[in-house]
Amino acid sequence: MIDSGSRFGVRGAARLSLNASTGAIAASLLFVATSQAAFAQVGTDPSLTPNVETASKKVAEENPDDIIVSGLRSAIAASITEKRLSNQIVESISSEDIGKLPDNSIADSIARLPGVTAQRVDGRSQAVSIRGFGPDFSTTLLNGREQTTVGDNRGVEYDQFPSELISQVVIYKTPSAALVGAGMSGTVDLRTIRPLEYGKQAIAVNARGEWLSLGALNSGSKDTGYRVSGLYVDQFMDNTLGIAVGIAHMESPTQIERFNAWGYPNYDATNIIIGGAKPYVTSTELKRTGVVGTLEYTPNDNFTTVGDVYWSKFDDSQILRGIEFPLQWSSASLAPGYTAAGGRITSGTFNGVKGVVRNDANARDATNLALGWNAKFQKDGWMAFTDVSYSHVTRNDTILESYSGTGPAGSGPYDSLGFTTNSNSTTSFNPSINYADANLIKLTSPQGWGSDVIPGGQVGYVNYPTIDDELFAWRTGFERDLNMGFLKSVSFGFNYADRTKSLTQDEYFLGLKNGALSQPIPTGSLLAPTELAFLGVPGMVSYDPIALVNGGTYNLVRNPNADVLTKGWSVSEQVMTGYLQFNIDSQIGANTLTGNVGVQVINTNQRSNGEAASGTPAFTSNNVTGGAEYTYALPSLNLALRTPEQFVARFGLSKQMARARLDQMRASINFSYNPALAGSTDPEFSPWGGSGGNPALRPWIANAVDVSFEKYFGPVAYVAVAGFYKNLDTYIYDQQVLYNFTGFPVSSGPAPVLNVGYVTIPTNGNGGEMYGVEFSGTLPFNKFASALDGFGLLGNFSITESNIQPDPNNPKSPIPGLSKYVGNATLYFEKQGFQARVSVSYRSEFLGEVAGFGNARTFRTVDPETLVDAQIGYEFQAGSKFAGLSILLQGQNLSNEPFVTYQAGDTTQVIDNQNFGRRFLFGIGYKFGMNK
Repeated sequence: MIDSGSRFGVRGAARLSLNASTGAIAASLLFVATSQAAFAQVGTDPSLTPNVETASKKVAEENPDDIIVSGLRSAIAASITEKRLSNQIVESISSEDIGKLPDNSIADSIARLPGVTAQRVDGRSQAVSIRGFGPDFSTTLLNGREQTTVGDNRGVEYDQFPSELISQVVIYKTPSAALVGAGMSGTVDLRTIRPLEYGKQAIAVNARGEWLSLGALNSGSKDTGYRVSGLYVDQFMDNTLGIAVGIAHMESPTQIERFNAWGYPNYDATNIIIGGAKPYVTSTELKRTGVVGTLEYTPNDNFTTVGDVYWSKFDDSQILRGIEFPLQWSSASLAPGYTAAGGRITSGTFNGVKGVVRNDANARDATNLALGWNAKFQKDGWMAFTDVSYSHVTRNDTILESYSGTGPAGSGPYDSLGFTTNSNSTTSFNPSINYADANLIKLTSPQGWGSDVIPGGQVGYVNYPTIDDELFAWRTGFERDLNMGFLKSVSFGFNYADRTKSLTQDEYFLGLKNGALSQPIPTGSLLAPTELAFLGVPGMVSYDPIALVNGGTYNLVRNPNADVLTKGWSVSEQVMTGYLQFNIDSQIGANTLTGNVGVQVINTNQRSNGEAASGTPAFTSNNVTGGAEYTYALPSLNLALRTPEQFVARFGLSKQMARARLDQMRASINFSYNPALAGSTDPEFSPWGGSGGNPALRPWIANAVDVSFEKYFGPVAYVAVAGFYKNLDTYIYDQQVLYNFTGFPVSSGPAPVLNVGYVTIPTNGNGGEMYGVEFSGTLPFNKFASALDGFGLLGNFSITESNIQPDPNNPKSPIPGLSKYVGNATLYFEKQGFQARVSVSYRSEFLGEVAGFGNARTFRTVDPETLVDAQIGYEFQAGSKFAGLSILLQGQNLSNEPFVTYQAGDTTQVIDNQNFGRRFLFGIGYKFGMNK
């Protein structure tokens, strides 16, 4: 190990030196990348990784004639040094300067690392996949501590965290015994600044304005936004007390043109046809305020204590306006004279179309609080630390649908709707009705949906899901210097975590007052018509649906059906982790071998509460509980062999674990009872059945082998190839298993002879294999000619394969989040304050988790994506009267890449085509301070 246990905290090395005299890189390098190992964690064992100050000193010793730089090249230099010194296989990005990550969002920055991708949600990079595994297989930490999450499961939505307040993001691709809370695909650790280790006073303020190329698509929406931030770092009492305080606020809009298809049924023996469509324009506005604070006290060389607080308020409002056209899957009929090509009806006219004019709205209000306190004492070869943390998330959503049309179901007027398949496999329309006429379009139920609950049908629907997630953790650990041959030290410790997360569903059908089947839209709620011209519809009636709900226009009728009751759940976990790790540091001839070997023992006690309900409407509801207790031992080995020629070879061997999704662990069950089978004694013909969750689920478990070969050419250039292989002992998929229905009520008929029956629930089954290779490196062009100083290229390329079959009962399909090919490249220039870069990111098709019917999560194939971003900027240098001032211009999604999903493995059967347009940002920043 390379001095990794000497400090416990984050060294804010904002500058590293560059050596202009290092050797050339092979010209065959196609992709190069930035990746850096971790700052030593607060809240984890300090033997885990070396820190940036150690790396900086190492570079300075090796390169005494270096030129000092800052910004992007400094971040690259730090990343390379830390990668070289790390004992594990890690990737990371760090701030180019105080309060400035390389990208506009954390997820965008993470997605540029080798083997890492991000999925866009509503135009923002949000969910991250590591090495082909979806977000459920990774863990996210904040300053080394596991966090609660805003989403329904464990995966973190990274747009909750302001990039301005994060100093570094580290991804551990291999675990160690001392890394508590590790994921199976990787562990993401978000780091905030440590004021004493930053070592100087600094004040930084930044402001950015943004503009969207699509304009404001909905009445009352915005196509401009802004973000502002400020960060203050200082030291007092002879540099024994440090403070860091930051705040960031943003109001960021997104505009989306969205084509959505119901699906593509067979029209005849040779042709498919669109079953229905739902073209929308969507306008969102994200308002987020984040605050961080750190107080660090080091009265002497033996003792350090740090307190952290992170708080964020997240408000995301969304308006969706469009017309839902029921076509083949409705009473509408295709008129003669249509055209067909390639096994598809490509154009024609549907008669008798009853369009549903949709004015929908979604809103999310989420609050995130994370507190942590850490203390460390070291003396006479011993180090001891303790860490206490608390994390809490509350989330309240509104998911509102509001319907209008020409009249209630069964009455006209009807539309004769022309349609044409476009070159991108979407469909455009030519209506015969003016959907923008407020005298024609009324609040009503054009299709009669929900008529079993509301006579004549519902005129809308509203869902108020809430999430509450709370986590308390306490950890203590020790390290003892050994200096026994190849064993440098031993680390051991204990962690206890108690987490409870619950989801509550509150859903209502919307009906009109006094049983009315239709009524005019209140004039006070009418807005300017919305254009759907991108798909051929000139305009539609627009109004504020939330104002109608709050103003009492509707009757709210609670949804009494069993499926609503069984969506809710509460899951609790008490996890006790003990670990023992030996740290290795040995000379083998002229080479150095470092690493660690150890074992983690994890005991989990999990419980879930939920509802058991049946029927439409539900005739009964019982509280059900369940759970499991289990213990796993997770051994791990990490070795790094370094040669005098700057070669590094790494080897990792480990057993890895990822806990099941929380919604899979719910105890809730939607059951059925068939009185006709009450006398059966054969479980195959039991009167009982149903579906739900499984509170006794065990985690995903994998045996993993990792290797990496790296060649370094001084502090700013390297090439590397890494490979991994994971053999999953188990995989979780839905299966039919026997369930004990003892005590469940009978809806009607005689009592059953059997109290068992088959239910479909998530179950641990056979696993499979995942393996891949990753190429990465950096290439500064001054290695070829001094005239090219300042130019450089960085990037990566990865190939991942899998033979895992998520559901053995159905045809083989890829696991969620897996793109076989992923690549990133950035061409940059940075010198004398000028900076310019162009970045290209590519991922091949993958199975993505998206919002389906009723906002339920579903999986669809996502088309390959190539995203292009660019930025230019200038920072006034020392000696200028504007020193410390910087300006920046950014462009995102310059390739105007849509987000496209399709079904049945057929790229012509497009379900979603979402166009986000381009985003441009202009920013100014100012920093000042003094060395102490």
